[in-house]
Amino acid sequence: MQGITRKVIRYSASFMLITIINFTLPRLMPGDPVKNLIGEDVYVSEDVMEELRTELGLNRPLHEQFTSFLLDLLHLDLGYSYHLHAPVAEILLDRMGWTLLFVGVSVLIGALLGSLLGALTGWKPERKMSRFTGFAFVMFSCTPPYFLALLSLYLFSFKLGLFPSKGFYDAPEIGSVMHHLFLPVCVMSVFSASRNFLVMRGSVIQEKKQLYALYARAKGLHNTGILFRHVIKNASLPVITLLALDFGFLFSGALFTEIIFSLNGMGTLIYDAIMGKDYPLLQGAFLVIALTALFANMLADLLYALIDPRVRRPV
Repeated sequence: MQGITRKVIRYSASFMLITIINFTLPRLMPGDPVKNLIGEDVYVSEDVMEELRTELGLNRPLHEQFTSFLLDLLHLDLGYSYHLHAPVAEILLDRMGWTLLFVGVSVLIGALLGSLLGALTGWKPERKMSRFTGFAFVMFSCTPPYFLALLSLYLFSFKLGLFPSKGFYDAPEIGSVMHHLFLPVCVMSVFSASRNFLVMRGSVIQEKKQLYALYARAKGLHNTGILFRHVIKNASLPVITLLALDFGFLFSGALFTEIIFSLNGMGTLIYDAIMGKDYPLLQGAFLVIALTALFANMLADLLYALIDPRVRRPV
Protein backbone atom coordinates (compact mmCIF):
# COMPACT_ATOMS: atom_id res chain seq x y z
CA MET A 1 0.00 0.00 0.00
CA GLN A 2 2.87 2.33 0.88
CA GLY A 3 4.51 1.52 -2.45
CA ILE A 4 1.32 2.43 -4.35
CA THR A 5 0.99 5.71 -2.41
CA ARG A 6 4.61 6.60 -3.19
CA LYS A 7 4.04 5.92 -6.88
CA VAL A 8 0.85 8.01 -6.97
CA ILE A 9 2.70 10.93 -5.31
CA ARG A 10 5.64 10.51 -7.69
CA TYR A 11 3.49 10.48 -10.83
CA SER A 12 1.33 13.38 -9.57
CA ALA A 13 4.48 15.46 -8.92
CA SER A 14 5.79 14.53 -12.37
CA PHE A 15 2.50 15.60 -13.97
CA MET A 16 2.59 18.96 -12.15
CA LEU A 17 6.19 19.55 -13.21
CA ILE A 18 5.33 18.66 -16.82
CA THR A 19 2.43 21.13 -16.75
CA ILE A 20 4.67 23.95 -15.47
CA ILE A 21 7.37 23.23 -18.07
CA ASN A 22 4.75 23.02 -20.83
CA PHE A 23 3.50 26.47 -19.93
CA THR A 24 6.94 28.04 -19.44
CA LEU A 25 8.91 26.59 -22.36
CA PRO A 26 7.02 28.25 -25.27
CA ARG A 27 7.18 31.63 -23.48
CA LEU A 28 10.98 31.40 -23.13
CA MET A 29 11.39 31.19 -26.89
CA PRO A 30 12.52 34.38 -28.61
CA GLY A 31 10.04 36.24 -30.81
CA ASP A 32 6.57 37.71 -30.57
CA PRO A 33 3.62 35.41 -31.40
CA VAL A 34 1.50 38.37 -32.51
CA LYS A 35 4.15 39.56 -35.00
CA ASN A 36 4.42 35.99 -36.32
CA LEU A 37 0.65 35.84 -36.67
CA ILE A 38 0.46 39.08 -38.65
CA GLY A 39 3.52 38.44 -40.81
CA GLU A 40 6.78 40.32 -41.28
CA ASP A 41 5.71 42.13 -44.45
CA VAL A 42 2.53 43.61 -42.98
CA TYR A 43 2.63 46.87 -41.04
CA VAL A 44 0.06 47.45 -38.30
CA SER A 45 0.01 50.11 -35.61
CA GLU A 46 1.03 49.36 -32.04
CA ASP A 47 -2.61 49.87 -30.94
CA VAL A 48 -3.77 47.05 -33.19
CA MET A 49 -0.94 44.85 -31.92
CA GLU A 50 -2.03 45.55 -28.35
CA GLU A 51 -5.65 44.73 -29.21
CA LEU A 52 -4.54 41.38 -30.63
CA ARG A 53 -2.45 40.65 -27.52
CA THR A 54 -5.47 41.44 -25.35
CA GLU A 55 -7.68 39.20 -27.45
CA LEU A 56 -5.20 36.30 -27.19
CA GLY A 57 -4.66 36.94 -23.46
CA LEU A 58 -0.92 37.52 -23.93
CA ASN A 59 -0.81 40.89 -22.15
CA ARG A 60 -2.09 39.41 -18.89
CA PRO A 61 0.39 38.68 -16.05
CA LEU A 62 2.02 35.25 -16.28
CA HIS A 63 0.38 33.92 -13.12
CA GLU A 64 -3.07 34.78 -14.55
CA GLN A 65 -2.21 33.08 -17.84
CA PHE A 66 -1.00 30.01 -15.93
CA THR A 67 -4.17 29.88 -13.79
CA SER A 68 -6.30 30.14 -16.92
CA PHE A 69 -4.22 27.36 -18.53
CA LEU A 70 -4.77 25.08 -15.52
CA LEU A 71 -8.53 25.78 -15.41
CA ASP A 72 -8.80 25.00 -19.12
CA LEU A 73 -6.89 21.75 -18.57
CA LEU A 74 -9.36 20.73 -15.85
CA HIS A 75 -12.11 21.10 -18.47
CA LEU A 76 -9.98 19.14 -21.01
CA ASP A 77 -9.67 22.29 -23.10
CA LEU A 78 -6.22 22.67 -24.70
CA GLY A 79 -6.98 26.07 -26.20
CA TYR A 80 -7.34 27.44 -29.73
CA SER A 81 -4.56 27.48 -32.32
CA TYR A 82 -3.49 30.99 -33.42
CA HIS A 83 -2.46 29.89 -36.90
CA LEU A 84 -4.60 26.86 -37.75
CA HIS A 85 -7.78 28.49 -36.38
CA ALA A 86 -9.16 25.35 -34.78
CA PRO A 87 -9.32 23.82 -31.29
CA VAL A 88 -5.93 22.33 -30.35
CA ALA A 89 -7.49 19.05 -29.17
CA GLU A 90 -9.08 18.47 -32.61
CA ILE A 91 -5.80 19.23 -34.43
CA LEU A 92 -3.81 16.91 -32.15
CA LEU A 93 -6.30 14.06 -32.47
CA ASP A 94 -6.10 14.36 -36.25
CA ARG A 95 -2.27 14.24 -36.31
CA MET A 96 -1.55 12.01 -33.30
CA GLY A 97 -3.03 8.88 -34.90
CA TRP A 98 -0.40 8.85 -37.62
CA THR A 99 2.50 9.45 -35.22
CA LEU A 100 1.26 6.78 -32.81
CA LEU A 101 1.02 4.33 -35.72
CA PHE A 102 4.49 5.27 -36.94
CA VAL A 103 6.19 5.28 -33.49
CA GLY A 104 4.15 2.36 -32.08
CA VAL A 105 5.06 -0.01 -34.93
CA SER A 106 8.71 1.12 -34.76
CA VAL A 107 8.95 0.56 -30.99
CA LEU A 108 7.32 -2.88 -31.30
CA ILE A 109 9.57 -4.07 -34.14
CA GLY A 110 12.63 -2.53 -32.47
CA ALA A 111 11.85 -4.26 -29.16
CA LEU A 112 11.29 -7.70 -30.69
CA LEU A 113 14.22 -7.56 -33.11
CA GLY A 114 16.70 -5.98 -30.68
CA SER A 115 15.78 -8.21 -27.74
CA LEU A 116 15.89 -11.46 -29.72
CA LEU A 117 19.18 -10.74 -31.50
CA GLY A 118 20.68 -9.28 -28.30
CA ALA A 119 19.77 -12.42 -26.36
CA LEU A 120 21.20 -14.77 -29.02
CA THR A 121 24.47 -12.86 -29.43
CA GLY A 122 24.83 -12.40 -25.66
CA TRP A 123 24.41 -16.15 -25.16
CA LYS A 124 27.14 -16.96 -27.70
CA PRO A 125 29.26 -13.76 -27.90
CA GLU A 126 32.35 -15.56 -29.20
CA ARG A 127 30.79 -16.40 -32.58
CA LYS A 128 31.84 -14.38 -35.64
CA MET A 129 28.22 -13.62 -36.50
CA SER A 130 27.61 -12.33 -32.96
CA ARG A 131 30.61 -10.00 -33.23
CA PHE A 132 29.50 -8.74 -36.64
CA THR A 133 25.91 -8.17 -35.42
CA GLY A 134 27.24 -6.35 -32.34
CA PHE A 135 29.43 -4.11 -34.50
CA ALA A 136 26.52 -3.30 -36.84
CA PHE A 137 24.15 -2.38 -34.00
CA VAL A 138 26.79 -0.27 -32.22
CA MET A 139 27.19 1.63 -35.49
CA PHE A 140 23.41 2.13 -35.84
CA SER A 141 23.04 3.23 -32.20
CA CYS A 142 25.71 5.92 -32.70
CA THR A 143 24.02 7.27 -35.84
CA PRO A 144 21.27 9.87 -35.32
CA PRO A 145 17.87 8.81 -36.74
CA TYR A 146 17.67 11.90 -38.99
CA PHE A 147 20.96 10.89 -40.69
CA LEU A 148 19.68 7.34 -41.24
CA ALA A 149 16.48 8.86 -42.64
CA LEU A 150 18.40 11.09 -45.09
CA LEU A 151 20.61 8.18 -46.16
CA SER A 152 17.69 5.80 -46.78
CA LEU A 153 15.72 8.52 -48.56
CA TYR A 154 18.61 9.22 -50.92
CA LEU A 155 19.34 5.55 -51.61
CA PHE A 156 15.92 3.89 -51.77
CA SER A 157 13.77 6.79 -52.99
CA PHE A 158 15.91 9.07 -55.14
CA LYS A 159 18.44 6.56 -56.53
CA LEU A 160 16.51 3.27 -56.69
CA GLY A 161 12.97 4.70 -56.78
CA LEU A 162 11.61 1.84 -54.66
CA PHE A 163 9.68 3.96 -52.16
CA PRO A 164 7.92 7.34 -52.22
CA SER A 165 9.90 10.24 -50.77
CA LYS A 166 7.06 11.96 -48.89
CA GLY A 167 3.53 11.79 -47.52
CA PHE A 168 1.41 9.09 -45.92
CA TYR A 169 -0.46 7.81 -49.00
CA ASP A 170 -1.47 8.46 -52.62
CA ALA A 171 -4.87 6.83 -52.09
CA PRO A 172 -6.45 6.18 -48.66
CA GLU A 173 -5.77 2.43 -48.83
CA ILE A 174 -3.77 0.20 -46.48
CA GLY A 175 -1.34 -0.83 -49.26
CA SER A 176 -0.48 2.79 -50.08
CA VAL A 177 -0.10 3.70 -46.38
CA MET A 178 2.25 0.74 -45.78
CA HIS A 179 4.29 1.62 -48.88
CA HIS A 180 4.76 5.23 -47.69
CA LEU A 181 5.47 4.26 -44.08
CA PHE A 182 7.93 1.46 -44.89
CA LEU A 183 11.13 3.56 -44.98
CA PRO A 184 10.35 5.78 -41.94
CA VAL A 185 9.35 2.72 -39.87
CA CYS A 186 12.51 0.86 -40.94
CA VAL A 187 14.71 3.80 -39.89
CA MET A 188 13.12 4.18 -36.45
CA SER A 189 12.93 0.40 -35.92
CA VAL A 190 16.64 -0.07 -36.65
CA PHE A 191 17.51 2.77 -34.27
CA SER A 192 15.24 1.41 -31.52
CA ALA A 193 16.48 -2.18 -32.11
CA SER A 194 20.12 -1.10 -31.76
CA ARG A 195 19.48 0.32 -28.26
CA ASN A 196 17.50 -2.72 -27.14
CA PHE A 197 20.10 -5.04 -28.66
CA LEU A 198 22.98 -3.52 -26.66
CA VAL A 199 21.07 -3.59 -23.37
CA MET A 200 19.78 -7.14 -23.85
CA ARG A 201 23.17 -8.46 -24.97
CA GLY A 202 24.94 -7.07 -21.89
CA SER A 203 22.16 -8.26 -19.61
CA VAL A 204 22.24 -11.84 -20.98
CA ILE A 205 26.04 -11.99 -20.64
CA GLN A 206 25.63 -11.11 -16.95
CA GLU A 207 22.65 -13.37 -16.28
CA LYS A 208 24.11 -16.51 -17.84
CA LYS A 209 26.85 -16.48 -15.17
CA GLN A 210 24.31 -16.52 -12.32
CA LEU A 211 23.89 -19.60 -10.17
CA TYR A 212 20.37 -20.44 -11.39
CA ALA A 213 21.67 -20.71 -14.98
CA LEU A 214 24.56 -22.95 -13.88
CA TYR A 215 22.11 -25.06 -11.85
CA ALA A 216 19.80 -25.46 -14.86
CA ARG A 217 22.79 -26.54 -16.95
CA ALA A 218 23.86 -29.03 -14.27
CA LYS A 219 20.35 -30.52 -14.37
CA GLY A 220 20.93 -31.26 -18.04
CA LEU A 221 18.67 -28.58 -19.53
CA HIS A 222 19.53 -27.71 -23.11
CA ASN A 223 21.22 -24.39 -23.85
CA THR A 224 18.24 -23.01 -25.80
CA GLY A 225 15.91 -24.03 -22.99
CA ILE A 226 18.03 -22.22 -20.36
CA LEU A 227 18.12 -19.07 -22.48
CA PHE A 228 14.42 -18.87 -23.40
CA ARG A 229 12.90 -20.33 -20.22
CA HIS A 230 15.08 -18.68 -17.54
CA VAL A 231 17.69 -16.16 -18.67
CA ILE A 232 15.60 -14.00 -21.04
CA LYS A 233 12.94 -13.39 -18.38
CA ASN A 234 15.45 -11.89 -15.93
CA ALA A 235 17.54 -10.19 -18.60
CA SER A 236 14.50 -8.37 -20.06
CA LEU A 237 14.02 -6.11 -16.99
CA PRO A 238 16.45 -3.38 -18.18
CA VAL A 239 14.91 -3.60 -21.67
CA ILE A 240 11.45 -2.80 -20.23
CA THR A 241 12.88 0.35 -18.63
CA LEU A 242 14.54 1.28 -21.90
CA LEU A 243 11.27 0.75 -23.82
CA ALA A 244 9.48 3.18 -21.52
CA LEU A 245 12.24 5.75 -22.07
CA ASP A 246 12.28 4.95 -25.78
CA PHE A 247 8.66 5.94 -26.19
CA GLY A 248 9.39 9.53 -25.26
CA PHE A 249 12.76 9.53 -26.98
CA LEU A 250 11.40 8.10 -30.23
CA PHE A 251 8.69 10.76 -30.28
CA SER A 252 11.38 13.44 -30.37
CA GLY A 253 13.41 11.39 -32.89
CA ALA A 254 10.26 10.93 -34.95
CA LEU A 255 9.95 14.72 -35.16
CA PHE A 256 13.00 14.99 -37.45
CA THR A 257 12.16 11.80 -39.33
CA GLU A 258 8.62 13.06 -40.01
CA ILE A 259 10.01 16.35 -41.32
CA ILE A 260 12.50 14.55 -43.61
CA PHE A 261 9.81 12.21 -45.03
CA SER A 262 7.18 15.02 -45.04
CA LEU A 263 4.81 12.94 -42.92
CA ASN A 264 1.80 14.88 -41.73
CA GLY A 265 2.10 13.88 -38.06
CA MET A 266 3.02 15.43 -34.72
CA GLY A 267 6.59 16.21 -35.82
CA THR A 268 5.67 18.58 -38.62
CA LEU A 269 2.90 20.03 -36.46
CA ILE A 270 5.35 20.89 -33.64
CA TYR A 271 7.85 22.30 -36.14
CA ASP A 272 5.20 24.61 -37.64
CA ALA A 273 4.01 25.60 -34.14
CA ILE A 274 7.57 26.52 -33.08
CA MET A 275 8.13 28.59 -36.21
CA GLY A 276 4.79 30.38 -35.73
CA LYS A 277 5.12 30.79 -31.91
CA ASP A 278 1.71 29.13 -31.60
CA TYR A 279 1.66 28.82 -27.78
CA PRO A 280 -1.58 26.82 -27.33
CA LEU A 281 -0.58 24.30 -30.00
CA LEU A 282 2.93 23.90 -28.57
CA GLN A 283 1.57 23.47 -25.03
CA GLY A 284 -0.94 20.86 -26.20
CA ALA A 285 1.59 18.91 -28.29
CA PHE A 286 4.25 18.85 -25.55
CA LEU A 287 1.65 17.85 -22.98
CA VAL A 288 0.44 14.91 -25.09
CA ILE A 289 4.01 13.69 -25.69
CA ALA A 290 4.97 14.06 -22.02
CA LEU A 291 1.81 12.25 -20.87
CA THR A 292 2.47 9.44 -23.34
CA ALA A 293 5.98 9.01 -21.90
CA LEU A 294 4.55 9.14 -18.36
CA PHE A 295 1.96 6.48 -19.25
CA ALA A 296 4.72 4.30 -20.77
CA ASN A 297 6.69 4.59 -17.50
CA MET A 298 3.64 3.58 -15.47
CA LEU A 299 3.18 0.57 -17.76
CA ALA A 300 6.85 -0.34 -17.27
CA ASP A 301 6.36 -0.15 -13.48
CA LEU A 302 3.45 -2.60 -13.71
CA LEU A 303 5.36 -4.98 -16.01
CA TYR A 304 8.35 -4.86 -13.66
CA ALA A 305 6.17 -5.95 -10.76
CA LEU A 306 4.62 -8.74 -12.84
CA ILE A 307 7.95 -10.15 -14.05
CA ASP A 308 10.04 -9.66 -10.90
CA PRO A 309 8.24 -10.56 -7.63
CA ARG A 310 10.99 -8.81 -5.60
CA VAL A 311 9.61 -5.44 -6.78
CA ARG A 312 6.25 -6.21 -5.07
CA ARG A 313 7.85 -6.96 -1.72
CA PRO A 314 7.60 -4.20 0.92
CA VAL A 315 10.95 -2.61 1.79
